[in-house]
Amino acid sequence: MRDDMLDRLIEKLDLAQKIRLLTGATTWRTAAEGEIGLRAMTCSDGPAGVRGEAWDERRTSALLPSASALAATWDEGLVTELGGLLAAEAARKGVDVVLAPTLNLHRSPLGGRHFECFSEDPELTARTGAALIRGVQARGVAATAKHFVANDSETDRLGVDVRVSERALREVYLAPFEAAVEAGVWLVMAGYNGVNGTTMTAHPLLTEPLKGEWGFDGVAVSDWAALRTTEEPARAALDLAMPGPGSPWAADLFRAVRDGRVPESAVDDKVRRLLRLAARVGALDGARPEPGATGPLPGGARPEPGRDGPVPDGARPGPGGFPAGRTAATGARGTRRLLRRAVAAGTVLVRNRGVLPLDPGALRSVAVIGGHAASPRVQGGGSAGVFPSGVVTPLDAIRARLRGRGRVVYAPGPTPDHPPAPLDTGRCADPRSGEPGVLLRCLDAEGRELYAERRLTGRQLEPRRVPGAHTVEISAVLRPERVGEWTFGIGGFGRLTLTVDGREVLDGTWPRETDDPALVHVTPPVRTARAHLDDTRPVHLVARRELAAGTGRATLLCAAPPRRDPGAALAEAVEAARGADAVVVVVGTTEHGETEGHDRTDLSLGRLQDDLVRAVAAANPRTVAVVNSGGPVELPWRDRVGALLLTWFPGQEAGAGLADVLFGRREPGGRLPTTWAASLADAPVTRTRPAGGRLAYTEGLHIGYRAWLREGREPAYWFGHGLGYTTWEYERVDVPPRVPAGAPVTVRVALRNTGSRPGREVVQVYLARPGSAVERPARWLAGYAAVHAEAGRGAVAEVVVGPRALRHWSVEDRRWRVEPGPYHLMVGRSAGSPEWQAVLVLDGADGPGPDATGSHGPGPDVRWPDGPGPDGTGPDGTGPDGI
Repeated sequence: MRDDMLDRLIEKLDLAQKIRLLTGATTWRTAAEGEIGLRAMTCSDGPAGVRGEAWDERRTSALLPSASALAATWDEGLVTELGGLLAAEAARKGVDVVLAPTLNLHRSPLGGRHFECFSEDPELTARTGAALIRGVQARGVAATAKHFVANDSETDRLGVDVRVSERALREVYLAPFEAAVEAGVWLVMAGYNGVNGTTMTAHPLLTEPLKGEWGFDGVAVSDWAALRTTEEPARAALDLAMPGPGSPWAADLFRAVRDGRVPESAVDDKVRRLLRLAARVGALDGARPEPGATGPLPGGARPEPGRDGPVPDGARPGPGGFPAGRTAATGARGTRRLLRRAVAAGTVLVRNRGVLPLDPGALRSVAVIGGHAASPRVQGGGSAGVFPSGVVTPLDAIRARLRGRGRVVYAPGPTPDHPPAPLDTGRCADPRSGEPGVLLRCLDAEGRELYAERRLTGRQLEPRRVPGAHTVEISAVLRPERVGEWTFGIGGFGRLTLTVDGREVLDGTWPRETDDPALVHVTPPVRTARAHLDDTRPVHLVARRELAAGTGRATLLCAAPPRRDPGAALAEAVEAARGADAVVVVVGTTEHGETEGHDRTDLSLGRLQDDLVRAVAAANPRTVAVVNSGGPVELPWRDRVGALLLTWFPGQEAGAGLADVLFGRREPGGRLPTTWAASLADAPVTRTRPAGGRLAYTEGLHIGYRAWLREGREPAYWFGHGLGYTTWEYERVDVPPRVPAGAPVTVRVALRNTGSRPGREVVQVYLARPGSAVERPARWLAGYAAVHAEAGRGAVAEVVVGPRALRHWSVEDRRWRVEPGPYHLMVGRSAGSPEWQAVLVLDGADGPGPDATGSHGPGPDVRWPDGPGPDGTGPDGTGPDGI
């Protein structure tokens, strides 16, 4: 809709009406204005799924792999398809705005929200985020680039002041947001944090470069409850305060405009942007949802014949009762196929000594080991969580694949000690109806029932608002599977009580000690008590939380069975491994380690899980270790296993996609989006904890692999590393000898599949500028492209290196500059293994640089480095294990 048409609508509104539009009407909806035909617009958290307005486990969602898994695909086409799935889910749930993608970076491996961010590299993050945006907006649903900017850790995130150089801000942290604007994103979310002394909701960066230099014409929205003052954000170019109905703007902005402290023209610009968004999503009378400015309409899933089988028998149904992998709305096989394909595409094979792929026809028995095999982590913790329609577990999928062929033996191994999980339908029943689930009641101050309903889980995040409610109660009949000392828990703030068969085991008041909405409303602390159960008779549990003001809305009823003796559980796992033809051991992190609101304090999986993998691998050399985490973890046993797969948080088709990889129906397509340290002590950048309220990004441009290269340190696995099921020979690289400043560079790489299987290779191009007059990373990713080829066939990868890869931000000139002269252009399989090198001469008049006819001579100097690269790849293109 043209601006003149929007301006005519604005002219119909008085100041009070305009200002009312600038604060949300509810937690998830914007305000409507009937006089101009504007309906409310509905927002929903993302990026791994679209929850909708309510935290209701009965309203299930398709659950995508985590953002770190999507970046691991290095596949923009697939990510665009997944963006289309998010848009379809949004339409199904009546959502106009999806709060995704998250474009912050993996600055430190301790970042608690790694799973929700794509990568450590600005180029990979920019391209992946832009692809997701195109997929979402091509169907008339708005995407939101968040969290603008430098919101890269969780410690003290509501008030931390990030101190970062102007050049690092421009070249590293703002780069993905600039790409999002180029992709046509319709909203940008300002984060909770401050940058260089100013909170982001009031930061000049919202004006320049966002709305000025970049030309962003959409809505700058606050993170939920991030707006704390009135005048500064109003003048700084923030447009929409969420949530509502209360905000500083709702209370004070009218007076600020009336008194001349905020110009009304600023308010008009905000309303204009909001109406433009409404027109784009079809929320204005006469306006149809419009496809995004760039990118085609994403197609449906493209299943490969014979590769996408049925849902494994025995897969656990989701809370809504639907079979694993099916959406409540349609049960579309296309959704399952797409999500299943995405799991395999993001799975990274980092080590293989000829164990993978497994041949199901040659296996008489397989041992599946580890608690994560039966109960995988499919998503990260925090506000972006959804209730999936169902989860295919690794154990389910392996059993289904080997049914009628080989025997599957399961051993959970030792159980790590962590807080109990909320009850679900598999363990308890509603005490009133006897049906699976729990009974949720709202009581008045005298304990009289005002409202009751059966729910499917002990995690209740938004119980119904009932007038006069004083207490929320969750009760259940627990069916204990074994005797011993059980752990029971209740999560929330305020007055909490918990009884077991009428015996009070917990009673106290726990005041709210944080303002972090993720901790208050989504993952509150769980208070625990222990009780001994002498037999397996049903047990009646009742948890109550008083609904005092300021205590949040979340209430959790949790239970965990007695922990098995760790020694006995380990011995059982070793015995299962010793007697099997192959072993799949699945280990990973928990919701209490990787979650919004907390950074990690270490990278360890814990002694019990590390000892489990060591012991199992010692018992059987054909052990495949599968790591189920959203970000890097320490793997002290990595050289002892036969194969090692990283699966991230894979979404609802976790097991199906993993089984496709294990048994060779699909190649592990992933490449690392983040460098993995052998130990936390090796990592060059780790700090997430502010000092005096400030978090200094003293490393500047050098995060991720850049920091490793600058320090001369060797990680466990480099950014970009990943093996497949075939081998590749790089035959030729064609690079233009000279290129004018501001022009793209096309690098053509001829390679051949020298293995016996079809495969996919991700060709990565890096740049370096030895002797530069300005500080540079030792090497930086400039572009990448993937190729597919049948066994024995060749392919040509065309990698376009855009002009931005050859520019730098001049702080003195406050503009982008290019430094003419020779650049080293490297082609490789990871940041640590350049396999071809050439000299590229950049022509230009920006200033003198090193002699373009120096030691490398004019023109391309293409050569193959001698010996293996830093990640063990050799000059024949093979990995350290010959695959």
